[in-house]
Amino acid sequence: QEQVLAHPAIGGFLTHCGWNSTLESICNGVPLICWPFFGEQQTNCWYSCTKWGIGMEIDTNVKRSEVERQVTELMRGEKGKEMKRKAMEWKGLAQEAATSSYFNMDNLISKVIC
Repeated sequence: QEQVLAHPAIGGFLTHCGWNSTLESICNGVPLICWPFFGEQQTNCWYSCTKWGIGMEIDTNVKRSEVERQVTELMRGEKGKEMKRKAMEWKGLAQEAATSSYFNMDNLISKVIC
């Protein structure tokens, strides 16, 4: 899944919004169509759609036409473009966090060893 999400041809991800799927999407700058079922999935969906602006929720009683509408909006619509922009912002933040943590750990190891 992570390798697929990292591919530049991927424009979006229809997901149940499990934590790992959500993080992998964020780290790869991929916007979400959220279809949560249980557990933390509803919370992850809410954050993705409401707080972070990288997702849109699909109704639990989903119809084929609704999936088509949301995929089209994600790939071609203004909301989809905005979601992609925000997803790329979150990707940058995730990379910064990982990079700074790596360098902080590297500096700590250097100080401890030297």
